[in-house]
Amino acid sequence: GLKKLQAKYPVIGDVRGRGLMIGVELVRDRQTKERATLERDAVISAAFSRGLLLLGAGKNTVRFSPPLVLTRQQADTAVRIFDEALTDVEGRAR
Repeated sequence: GLKKLQAKYPVIGDVRGRGLMIGVELVRDRQTKERATLERDAVISAAFSRGLLLLGAGKNTVRFSPPLVLTRQQADTAVRIFDEALTDVEGRAR
């Protein structure tokens, strides 16, 4: 689901990880890879206000680190909330 969001949001520069620990790198420009540090913090805050706890990693990456007993429905909910948070932050930037 996060890879699909990468196609939808230019702010997502990369989605990478191993197993359930996934990092979503946020950039202001995909070509220059300028770090989107303020946007990262705003997305984490917007997701938290919707009930999704995310962690920052480095200066511009959002870390997903769910429990090992994650259900498909819970994963889908997390992606939906992350999508809403990105939409919210993108709307503020305009």
